[in-house]
Amino acid sequence: MPTLKDIARHVGVSISTVSRVINNDTSRHISQETKSKIWKAAKELGYESPAPSAAGPKAGNGPSAARQIGCIVSVPQNKYNHPYFSPILAGIEKKLGELGYTLAYVLTMDEIQSEAAMRKLMHETKLEGIVIVEGIHPDVYEYIKKVVPSVVGIDISDPTVPVISYDRVQAAKSAVRHLIDQGHRRIAFIGGAGLTGDMEREKRFRGYQYAMQEAGLDVKPDWVINAGWDVGVSYSRMAALMDGDAGLRPTAVFAASDMMAISAMRAVAERGLRIPQDVAFVGLDNIEVSQFTSPPLTTIHIPKSEIGMMAAKVLVDQINGANPLPFKLFMPFELLVRQSSSYTRIGDSSG
Repeated sequence: MPTLKDIARHVGVSISTVSRVINNDTSRHISQETKSKIWKAAKELGYESPAPSAAGPKAGNGPSAARQIGCIVSVPQNKYNHPYFSPILAGIEKKLGELGYTLAYVLTMDEIQSEAAMRKLMHETKLEGIVIVEGIHPDVYEYIKKVVPSVVGIDISDPTVPVISYDRVQAAKSAVRHLIDQGHRRIAFIGGAGLTGDMEREKRFRGYQYAMQEAGLDVKPDWVINAGWDVGVSYSRMAALMDGDAGLRPTAVFAASDMMAISAMRAVAERGLRIPQDVAFVGLDNIEVSQFTSPPLTTIHIPKSEIGMMAAKVLVDQINGANPLPFKLFMPFELLVRQSSSYTRIGDSSG
């Protein structure tokens, strides 16, 4: 069965835009031309929704109040079509459909600027439950927990609700240990801080630190790049690092996301350096494009679609009273070794 993601790809808009049109959500302006394209694509693809509003823009008075689920994603709107988050959202939507529920909306943090905006939305759409994908503003989150009967989180820090995640610390350690096993001693890190703004609390950075410390290796401040999860910053900071003293360059890089790794790899390649002979790379996520980089990127596979599907199932179970106590479920990860790190380095030093 086609999904909102399929319609969004067909039309060339975000999933949240498709969601609003399908559910007659008028909280944000969408041009009549875009609406027409979305309805046309939905018809051509054979999209069917459990919500009465899916019949078209004139069907009924809006989405049914029953069996509706919301979703909020901690990512800016202008980066919504994200290769990491999109498979998670597709998994949520797929499993909800299988269980007889509909995804009423998918919103990003750009679209929920305040508790007041969230309150307005909650009054307009009566939800049975909501999935929170990564951390959002505390005031908004606390309000949601007060007004929505069931909440499930993906990669959030809250011991009072069910959370689906993967062990970010161990995943990062696995990536760095692989580089150490390949003979690397000078290993850089690229990533960003979370909601706290404190890199020391970011789990993937902590995993990098732990792996380095356990191997007796120094973590040099100049090799820690806080790119703020911005691929442009990752590229420019890696370029500056490669333009420095050749004797002080790292021989390997662990990037806390594949997108960070890919932009940094370009900076290295543009300077005539070889990957992995001069600088090896390992990413984290296993986004689809990572297997097509030059060379293909070694990465940690995260079961993104399965995480979304599990979150949806747990939420429906919770709605039906099956989860009386909160819990945290870690999904498995896997190191995928490709050419970007498949080179054993001999004679490297920790200096």
